[in-house]
Amino acid sequence: MCVRARLAHRSHVNLAGWLDRRGTPLWLGLAAGLLAVAAGLLAGGDAAERAGLAARWTARAGLPLFLVAFLASTLVRRWPGATTRALLRRRRQWGLGFALAHTIHLVALGINVIVYAPGRTWQSLIGGGLAYVILYLMALTSTDGWQRRLGQWWGRLHRFGIYYIWFIFTASYAGRAFGADPGKQLVGVVFGSVMVGALALRLWPVRHVEGRARDVDLPGDRTGGAVGPPGEVLK
Repeated sequence: MCVRARLAHRSHVNLAGWLDRRGTPLWLGLAAGLLAVAAGLLAGGDAAERAGLAARWTARAGLPLFLVAFLASTLVRRWPGATTRALLRRRRQWGLGFALAHTIHLVALGINVIVYAPGRTWQSLIGGGLAYVILYLMALTSTDGWQRRLGQWWGRLHRFGIYYIWFIFTASYAGRAFGADPGKQLVGVVFGSVMVGALALRLWPVRHVEGRARDVDLPGDRTGGAVGPPGEVLK
């Protein structure tokens, strides 16, 4: 038992150390986006289907990175430990990794819409387009310098931004869940439930572990920035 305990502890420490590297979220975001593109190109029967699958799957590929950034402070308060602390320390990088993965999605979506599905109206792109504007504003201002320049508006931007991106994801999956296509309904129910569950976990009061939560030292980002309010994504 002692040997097993030591091995389990060593594995946990190794995982936490890997997650605590600045490059890990960025490489994961790049890999997730590119693998989703490759999978779509391999799975599609013709060019139009391949482009559609690449656009669809790249959107899902970035979702885990968003959820890590969305829930980082919640996880460390509920389950404090080396792994959750590492996620919180690198929350800025997880947000940037999500931005990288979703940039790949934007390229795939643009090719699909312009070349293979040109019938979309500009009104249908407003919600997602605004999400990208906010996402890139958050990425560009995810530095200590911009936080000082913007003051309280920095926190408002990042807090509004993370909830708006959550809303766009959730609304998209809700539309599939209540649509007529059974295949899309299943995807909508599964991913929509994940999004609602993430919001519930984030907002639900931490009562049963409140004593532990008060003892958790919320460390600063190793790039020099302090961990701010739960609403920030890329800081």
